[in-house]
Amino acid sequence: MSTGKEPTLGEELKALEDIVRRLEADGTDLDVALKLFEEGVARLRRARARLADAEHAVQAVLQDADGTLRMQDVDL
Repeated sequence: MSTGKEPTLGEELKALEDIVRRLEADGTDLDVALKLFEEGVARLRRARARLADAEHAVQAVLQDADGTLRMQDVDL
């Protein structure tokens, strides 16, 4: 990601899948595994924050004019 742009949620999830595959591989060096784990935790936190932001945005859109909040399931 040398463009300086924040990765998309899809890119974060793809990177997490790659990290899991590498951690599950036989023969992964302990130091490498620790670095991968740390990267995975950081990516997971960013992905969760983006999902929370999206949920808040959806709730704001669904809020009625009188201030009540209509909750409904939304597929993101």
